[in-house]
This record gives sequence, C-alpha cells and structure tokens, in this order.
Amino acid sequence: MPTYPDSLFFNTYEASAITGFCGNDLNREALKRPDGAWFEEQWTRVDAKCLFFCGELPIMDMSGDVPSPYFPATSFDQFAGNRETTLFLGFGADERPLFGSLAGLDEEAVEAAGPYKLINLRSLAMQGFLTRADIGALAQGRSLVHWHAKHQFCANCGVATKIAEGGYRRDCDACDHKHFPRTDPVAIWLTLSGDKCLMGRSGRFADNMYSCLAGFIEPGETIEDAVRRENFEESGIRVGRVSYHASQPWPFPASLMVGCYAEALSTEIDMDEEELVDCRWFSRDEVALMQKGEHPDGLTTPPDFSIAYRIISDWVDPENLSGT
Repeated sequence: MPTYPDSLFFNTYEASAITGFCGNDLNREALKRPDGAWFEEQWTRVDAKCLFFCGELPIMDMSGDVPSPYFPATSFDQFAGNRETTLFLGFGADERPLFGSLAGLDEEAVEAAGPYKLINLRSLAMQGFLTRADIGALAQGRSLVHWHAKHQFCANCGVATKIAEGGYRRDCDACDHKHFPRTDPVAIWLTLSGDKCLMGRSGRFADNMYSCLAGFIEPGETIEDAVRRENFEESGIRVGRVSYHASQPWPFPASLMVGCYAEALSTEIDMDEEELVDCRWFSRDEVALMQKGEHPDGLTTPPDFSIAYRIISDWVDPENLSGT
C-alpha cells in the first residue's frame, strides 16, 4: 500500500490502494498507443500474452497448480479471437505486452478445447489465488473488451467504426467522429450520525448482508450532490457534509465507485421499498460484530474486496485513517 509523507493536505493512508480490482500495475504506454505499427509490433512479439473473455467471463487455464488467466497471444485462433475487440492493456512487471480479446466460442466450446474454465471476476477476487495485479488487469480488460463489443458502430452516423490507439479509441471514417471508452461514476457512501451508521439491504444482496447505499452520479451533479440526492431518495434522510474517502474500479461492466462519508441531518427513515428491502441504523459495536461474523442475528457486511467493506471498516476502526 502506498505511503506518503504527512502534510497539510495528504494523509499517509490511501484507502483506494487496498480496495478490490485496484492493484493494476500495467504500464499502458499512452504516448506510444497512437502508432498503429507499434501496436502490431507488440501483438506479433513471441512473448506477447493475452486475456480472453467469453462474453462477460474470463477464460482461465486450469492446467497448473493455480488457475491462470494468461495465454500466449498465439492462442488467438484457438479461441476464435476477434481483432475488432482486441486491445493493448499494457506492459506488466515482466515487461511482456498484454492484450485483451473477446473469444468467439461459447462456454461449452471453451471448456471442450482444453483444461479451461470460465470464472466470474467476483469469484476470482474473493477466492484469493490471483495476485492483486492479476485481478486489476482482468478488471481493465473486461471493461475495455465489453466497451468494444458494444460500440462497433458510430453513434453519430451509424457506420462501422475501427479500433484506434491500441483499443482506447474507436474512429469513424465516414464522419470523422472519435469515440472513447466510458467509465460510469457511481457514488457509494456511509451516512453517519454520532456513533451510528446507516446501512441498507437490496433484494440482490446475500442473505442477512447490509451495506452502504449507492447510486449513479447523474449529468450536472457533483459527487456530493449525488450523495445527498440518492441518500434522500433511498432512505428519506437528509445529509449535509459529504467527504471523499476512496475509489474502486468496478468492471460490471465499467463503473468507478466513488466512496464517501455523509453527515446525517435527520434520523427518521422513510425507505424506498423499490430500491431496498430494509434500511436501518447500526451502532459501531454492532457493525464490528457483523464484520467479524459474530452478530447474534447473523447479520454481515460485504466481502473484503469491495469498497463498501473498506468504507465501513475505516469507520469501525478510525485508526486506519492515520495509517496505523
């Protein structure tokens, strides 16, 4: 985890550095990507490697002691890779070029082709057999490959576009429009009132799990205004001050979770039953039990790879905020 000297503006603790999907250490070579010849040179290197995705899921090589998402780029034909969704991700610590591509095979064909298996990213992040750098690269690859698969035609004139800058742009030759991969910002926050915090349950959550509230940031909103609006819409509680805490790439398909704390101005809950199945106040001691799996009612908080876990944990144990 990065640490920095104390100063007026910066703490030693960077909470984002230990959220899930954040350990991406790839050198993306932004200045070299516009050179198409350079892209092709990297693609044809004998040591080039590739992440292949079957729909939303990465293909994992199960032949070793630990499953691996990395394949030689020469596996492109084996997996019926698509050059329209093949992009340069960067150079890893081994200085080998890494690419991402959408496979043209379905799950059954992939698993029949060898000791391969499709495993979703949430499971990979939770199981812990991949490094943080591996998970970060997979998150980057999944988001970019998904964008290319869904944006092969110009939104301006409808003509087919082509890959540019190694996959970080698509160009339309017909109207000269340039399209860039999007990242959708989502605010996620913990509302605080004294020694209590507000958490809710979505119908999509695991049984007995409570978490931070969250919502998409809309056009024309600041992060703080989005927190205030969404918190009132979902819980009926007004909040005042909002402070940023951490962020997390969230490749489902391409969001950026922006984590905050919010100061409650009221405490009476008027829950939106279409968004939540429950919403309540919890004491710090109660949340600590939830995180340890010791709550008397079996209540829990999100898994530790999620930014919600980081936000909640740093409130339960404020010593984290000083880097201790």
